[in-house]
Amino acid sequence: MLPPKALLDSLAGHASRLFNGETPLSRGEFEAQFKALLQGAFSKLDLVSREEFDTQMAVLARTRARLEALEARVAELEAKPPTE
Repeated sequence: MLPPKALLDSLAGHASRLFNGETPLSRGEFEAQFKALLQGAFSKLDLVSREEFDTQMAVLARTRARLEALEARVAELEAKPPTE
């Protein structure tokens, strides 16, 4: 994975060549090349889909709730006097 600055510099260079190309591109060709350029840049990033993000957020919420319940139970047990 490229560092963010290097990735942005590379993307800017490629975009500049598309915009300042010596041969004018039709709108469709330009859009196709620009889309391919962006997809290539995004593939170099460590991204997750929205679905995976939402799934992990749900797992985190369940884990957090379970942790809070366990912390409350530990506090309850610590508050009780020891029995012999």
